Amino acid sequence: MAAPAFVELLNTQVGNEFAAHQQYVACAVYFDQLTMPRTAQLFFDQALEERQHAMMMVRYLLDSDAPVRIPAVAAPVTEFPDVVAPVALALEQEKRVTEQINALIGVARRENDFASDQFMQWFIKEQIEEVSKMSDLLTVVKRSTHDLETIEDYVLREVTAETADPTAPPVAGA
Repeated sequence: MAAPAFVELLNTQVGNEFAAHQQYVACAVYFDQLTMPRTAQLFFDQALEERQHAMMMVRYLLDSDAPVRIPAVAAPVTEFPDVVAPVALALEQEKRVTEQINALIGVARRENDFASDQFMQWFIKEQIEEVSKMSDLLTVVKRSTHDLETIEDYVLREVTAETADPTAPPVAGA
């Protein structure tokens, strides 16, 4: 069984992941309304990925015979002043999630919860990729604020859909 302190924090993280899902949907809607279908799709894909992360955590809790509590989430930001704002928000969100993942690993290690520590390792790799992707996108968006086609071309050219990762934790309900 997972350490109680880890379980409590992981349940909180499930809510964080669902909140990230909703925020990415809001970003996708913003870009879709600007007729930026590639950038919108990038954020719709990110939303699904965040939901999968939450469901991976749910599956881990279930498999660990730990209580699962799905917390409520705050409403996402849905209005943005320009194309930079949602990407900047996404980058900050990914940096925050990285801190949250690191905190989970810290708790697992303090509690000598080796299984939970091992479970979280995949998320470290994932966060490095996510922060890098959003950081690069933010650089391009800042440079191309008034040239939406350049942003769309960058997303088409440089942002590839993620393939199934056989090392990823199992997803509840999949």
